[in-house]
Parts: sequence; C-alpha cells; structure tokens
Amino acid sequence: MSERERTRQERRHTPHTAPHPVTLHSVAHAAGVSPATASRALNGTARVREELRDRVLAAAAELGYIPNAHAQALASASNNTVGVICHDVSDPYFAAIASGVMRAAADRDLLVMLASTFRDQAREIAYVSMLRAQRARAILLIGSGIEDRGWERALDAELAPYTRAGGRVAVVSRHRSLRVDTVLPENREGAAALARSLLALGHREFAVLAGPPELTTVADRLAGFREALAAAGVALPADRVVRGAFTRDGGHAAALALLARGVRPTCVFAVTDVMAVGALAALRERGLRVPEDVSLAGFDDIPLVRELTPPLTTVALPLARMGQAAIRLALLDPLGTRSRVEHIPGKVVLRASTGTLTPVE
Repeated sequence: MSERERTRQERRHTPHTAPHPVTLHSVAHAAGVSPATASRALNGTARVREELRDRVLAAAAELGYIPNAHAQALASASNNTVGVICHDVSDPYFAAIASGVMRAAADRDLLVMLASTFRDQAREIAYVSMLRAQRARAILLIGSGIEDRGWERALDAELAPYTRAGGRVAVVSRHRSLRVDTVLPENREGAAALARSLLALGHREFAVLAGPPELTTVADRLAGFREALAAAGVALPADRVVRGAFTRDGGHAAALALLARGVRPTCVFAVTDVMAVGALAALRERGLRVPEDVSLAGFDDIPLVRELTPPLTTVALPLARMGQAAIRLALLDPLGTRSRVEHIPGKVVLRASTGTLTPVE
C-alpha cells in the first residue's frame, strides 16, 4: 500500500476531532521527499523535477495543506527588499534622504524596510544582522559615521559575509571606513564656503553650535568652517564652540549655553538646520532678534527652514537625490572590483537670517 493510500485510510477511520494544521513536514513525508524539496515545489522559488513537484502538489491537495502566507511572502520578497537604516527618520534630514530612496525603489517595484537606530551603535549592528537573515537584496546605511574602531570592526564583521554572499551595501554621509559604495556630501568644503560667504557679509565674531565630536559629519563641518575663518585671519576661540545633541532640543540647549557664557557673536553657525531651528527659538526667548541682533546659519537645507521667519541661511544639499544615488550604487550600477564614492557638493544659500554688517565690496 502506498503512503498516500495509507494516509487516506487513516484519515477515513480517524474519529472526528478538532483539526490540526497540516505541516510542511507532513506533506514532504506523504510525497516521499525532503522538506526542502517540498518547500521549493510549493513556493516555486527554484527548479524542481516535474515528477517531484506533481507528487508534492498532490500530497498537499490530499492533506489540505495551507501554506504559511507570511513565510511565503518573506521568501518571495527577499530579493526585492531593500533595508534602510538611519539615525532617526523623524529628523527631516533623514526623512528627505529616505524619501529619495523610497521613490527610486517604488519605480522598480522594490520594498523598503526602514529602521531608526537613534544613534545606538549596537542597534545598528543588530538591524544589519536582521536584514541579513531576511536576505535583503541591499542594505543602505544613512547618517554620519562614528569615530570608533570597535564599532567599525563589528559592523564590518556583519557586512563582509553579506557582501561575499552577493548582498549589496551603500552608505550615505560616511567616510571610507567601510569598504562599500559611498554617497559622500562635501561637508568640509560646504562649511568652508559658508564661512567665506559670512565673512563677505562683514561678520568677524562667530560662534558654532556643534554636535557630538565623535560624529564625522560634525568634525568635517566644524573643521571646514574653522579653516576658512583662519585663512581670513579670524579666530574661533574654544569657548565659542558649544556642543549639543544633533536635534532641535540640542540646538536650543547649546544656544542657551552660549548666551550664558556672556558670548555675543554677530553670527552663529549651527552645524545642522535642525539644531539651527532650536537655536532660533532660544535666541528669541532671550529677546534677541534675527538677524538684527545676531545672524544665524545652518547646514542641509531641509524643507522646513525655507518657511521659518526669517528663512534660514544654509548650505543646501540635494537630500532626495542623495538617497537616489545610494540605491543606484547599490542596485543599478554594475558592481566593480572596488567600492566607489560619489561626492555631493553643497551650495551656500543666503537668506534673511543673516544680515550684512559692512558693505560688500
């Protein structure tokens, strides 16, 4: 008697009880194949001999097997999934880049899985590991790198086997510590250009609201701004650089701390627009007018700053295009033997938040 006939008789003579779900192993056993072969035959994800597929399909129909829809979705979508890991998607900077990724992905029928690390290094590594397990087609890391060799080694340990297995990785706003394709905004050059533009407006007394020093984006923007001032013979004393979180509240607290030191520069540079928004609120709380009493500038050109009163002077980056460039490097351009870097220049945009102190020559 065949296995299939035996199964029929057992079912016919078994007293009626609450039905138990039929498993994939039951189907494989009834068809006389391995569970892996049964899975491939049912999902159609790989080539299976026609005779084996017919046996599996017949066994599944006989047993009333209902596939796990969630598992099937994961299996079929794995090669069409792009994982995006950023610091905080509620931050307009990351939201704008992610929107570029998602638009480019939608044009190609790709599913985007988006995660925020909130600048937790361990969480970032854990998310990369999860995306590896889900067999994501590509992983995009968006946001400043961190000057931490231990973190770099741990992250590389996750990414290296993923790329060896055919996975693709691209990063945005990170230095070449990771040997992957990179979209790199020219933070140092953009901050230097901003400093020269502010000098041309007549400013000589500056202060900087900076983020955590271990973030490479912060280090680059501060260095570029300071170098351009130095080239013009203008010093930036240490007490005029105030650190804060890379958030609106961080900018607010840093501006209040600056004023508490008794420092009254003619121009304040916040290294991100989000920090500048907080700084603008803090200056107003202390009765200072922008730009009449103090000028204010940021960096990134997130959409919000164009609607502020006054609109914010900043260094504009094509944020959505940066996201599109990352997914293009990861998926569309042919993979070469060496990782690539796409440099993204910024453009100084002077708006009403910065005033002129002396006539421009």
